[in-house]
Amino acid sequence: MKEKTNIRDLFSSAAERNTFLKICAPMVRYSKLEFRHLVRSYRTDLAFTSMIMADSFCKSEKARLNEFTTNEEDTPLIAQFAANNTIDFLSASEMVYPYVDGVDLNCGCPQRWAMAEGYGSALLKTPELIADMLGTVRRNMPSTFSVSVKVRLLSSTDHKRTIDMCRQLEATGITFLTVHGRTAPEMTKVPVHKDALQEIKQSIGIPMVANGDIFTLDDAEQMYLQTKCDGVMTARGILSNPALFAGHSSTPVECVKRWLNICQQADTDITYQCMHHHFSFMTESLLTKRLRYELNNLSKEKQKVYEFIQTHLPLDGVVDDVGSGRQYPEKISCTYSERNYRERTTAVNGGRKDDSTAASAGSLYDPEASEGNFFQSKRVELDATTPALDGDGESTVDGVDFMDGGCILFDE
Repeated sequence: MKEKTNIRDLFSSAAERNTFLKICAPMVRYSKLEFRHLVRSYRTDLAFTSMIMADSFCKSEKARLNEFTTNEEDTPLIAQFAANNTIDFLSASEMVYPYVDGVDLNCGCPQRWAMAEGYGSALLKTPELIADMLGTVRRNMPSTFSVSVKVRLLSSTDHKRTIDMCRQLEATGITFLTVHGRTAPEMTKVPVHKDALQEIKQSIGIPMVANGDIFTLDDAEQMYLQTKCDGVMTARGILSNPALFAGHSSTPVECVKRWLNICQQADTDITYQCMHHHFSFMTESLLTKRLRYELNNLSKEKQKVYEFIQTHLPLDGVVDDVGSGRQYPEKISCTYSERNYRERTTAVNGGRKDDSTAASAGSLYDPEASEGNFFQSKRVELDATTPALDGDGESTVDGVDFMDGGCILFDE
């Protein structure tokens, strides 16, 4: 079992210092062990795993190997699960308990497939079910182990509805909750409703994390000052700039060098897609549009990406006292017991064993099956603008904002 970090104490310590926790969001495809290692080196206080399907995690050893990896330095860490029933959420929480500092229930994902199967934002229609899942896990886990939930606003105008729900969830004994400042139908072009977040914080007694539209450290500080929240979570911002919480306005070259070093050491533990996409996101401010276009369309060979980065960025001249020569920690070999899950599902099925081969949308969900809308949106923008380049390789069109769209792969 990994050494535990008490999440409640983290919030208390930040409050004593009149500051807030800086948190990397759970992002499908992207909040992997290697990326968590990178952002922790840039003052991220708390990291989440990618959203993990609880039913797949309970049923499949392959899913567990693919969706969750960790090492001794990977703390503080919260595993986020998508679940639509108590058995799956409790069983998955028990399985992952030895390796994380808490679990979180996703009630904010607006993806269509998730909504159709009763996951993510669909759960906001049944707060009593959310409360049952959270309360059950809270009662069955040690009090020092964090249990939390991530929700969205129920209404952009009627704040009382969301406040009532948050109070109901608080009553289950959860450690903290995260509120994304938009409703499920609202697109990212709609500004976050900070007034709603402020009212929610004033109405509950547990720590509240605010999420949405955090692209710089100044954005995070303004969110803290306006809402009095206890933590600030970022997704899109930290993808484009993993050094965001260290105060960098854009990705420093040393950050790219650290990522290259991490990926080369992780080797086969990191997929080409994950490695490549992160390079694409974090070099937006460092490469011309023509080079970004070339990077996004490289053949799927890791070495070609490494050579491209080393050729087009001045990595050799970068002095990095933190990351230079540092060995990436080895993964922990995690083991899990399915016994409790099998017993619970057998009891619910009237003595019949659970059919692990039964296919639900959740158990078939494969986050690596496609490029993903967030990455694809960047490609589309570059496809549209790259032909209009001047002689120096710079676009004649001022500004390409990729941050307004393609973000449905994570709850921001």
